[in-house]
Amino acid sequence: MEKILKDKKAIVIFIAPAFLLFTLVLFIPIIQVFYYSLCDYNALTKPEFVGLKNYINLFTDDETMRTALKNSLFFMIFSAVSQQITGLLLAVFLTNIKHGRNFFKNVYYLPCVLSSAALGLLWAFMFNPKMGINQMLAYFGVEGPMWLSSTKGFIVLPMWVIACIALWQYVGSTMMLYIAQISGISKELYEASYIDGASKGQTFRYLTLPLVKPMVTISLSLNCIGSLKFFDLVYNMTQGGPNHSTDVLATHLYTQGFQYFKYGYASSISVILLVLCLIVSFLINKLIKAETYES
Repeated sequence: MEKILKDKKAIVIFIAPAFLLFTLVLFIPIIQVFYYSLCDYNALTKPEFVGLKNYINLFTDDETMRTALKNSLFFMIFSAVSQQITGLLLAVFLTNIKHGRNFFKNVYYLPCVLSSAALGLLWAFMFNPKMGINQMLAYFGVEGPMWLSSTKGFIVLPMWVIACIALWQYVGSTMMLYIAQISGISKELYEASYIDGASKGQTFRYLTLPLVKPMVTISLSLNCIGSLKFFDLVYNMTQGGPNHSTDVLATHLYTQGFQYFKYGYASSISVILLVLCLIVSFLINKLIKAETYES
């Protein structure tokens, strides 16, 4: 290994494929997106430089952008809180049961590996006002709401529905991350805490929670970034409707870029999305201080 590290040719050979892939697939497209965001570009003509016009229009004339930004931030906060709490509690529960642990792991994790497009169509059928859940409620004399069509409220009902479905689908991923972290905590620490007279609740608060903080940072970052760029369930269940009330940043970007062919305008939305992801990731890493220990 030392000989390889001293051999500059070997270092270049090993690094070159990853560096080339990173440059071609990630770095160059990001630079192009920044450039196109400053242009009026529809793919049929050459990009025409317009400066910050796209960004000014986004925040002054585009009501859908304001709705999409509001919905994306709501979805991020809801997912971050609900998935982290639920995922951690499930992880603690499953690491403490003796029977059926693997079965419940599979049950909770299964939705994560299913197609989001298929799940979106399935849940759209379930929340159809004339069938599914409403039809079941009708048997009991209850008139179900317009689950995916209501436009009332600061955050419309369809967004709450989609957020809850996303919680059901992705909480298993968060749970598995916390299970991995909790399983790595030395059992001797728990034994010592019980010998000192700590209850299970005190052990969870003063031992488990501080030692899972490194995973909180990772899980929360993945959760928030994934929520900001969330697309599939929203598009398959509502297509951003009704009247753009469930649009998020990703669906608004898709509509502008691939339906209206405003590639310059869509690029400006993607730049804002990228900046939001970077800001959120930076804040999480700054605000959550992880503690380390030696087992």
